[in-house]
Amino acid sequence: MKKIEIFTDGACSGNPGPGGYGTILRFNNISKELYGGDPKTTNNRMEMTAVIKGLQALKEPCEITLYSDSKYVIDAITKGWAVGWKKRGWVKADKKPALNSDLWEIILQLLAVHKVEFVWVKGHAGHTENERCDELAVKGSQEARSLGASFDKVVGE
Repeated sequence: MKKIEIFTDGACSGNPGPGGYGTILRFNNISKELYGGDPKTTNNRMEMTAVIKGLQALKEPCEITLYSDSKYVIDAITKGWAVGWKKRGWVKADKKPALNSDLWEIILQLLAVHKVEFVWVKGHAGHTENERCDELAVKGSQEARSLGASFDKVVGE
């Protein structure tokens, strides 16, 4: 299995508001940068979208170390919350609806294909790849605001 590193971040101007995501995939010192945005979204949805776009970019099952500064994403996966929400019909333990079930469904499907280790990184703390993902996410948010539409791009294509 190929060993891949994925770095992700999401940004939102207002919550909800225009948002963007940034994702870096790295394999054998070769990197690919993805970004995009949505004119009306939330920060958590953009954090999740960054993860989804990174995993969807892979063409075969891989062994992945995925870095995120989102406790929401990391905890929902590593603590089993998302699996529990799904088992309960997208209802949390407190009987309230689980938010973003559409995106959690996609993430859980993608995680079934790959072997993924999630690693939390502190945001805005000088982590080079996280800072770059943040730049891409902010760019995505700004472009989504001006376009008034959702979009996805690969840097350099």
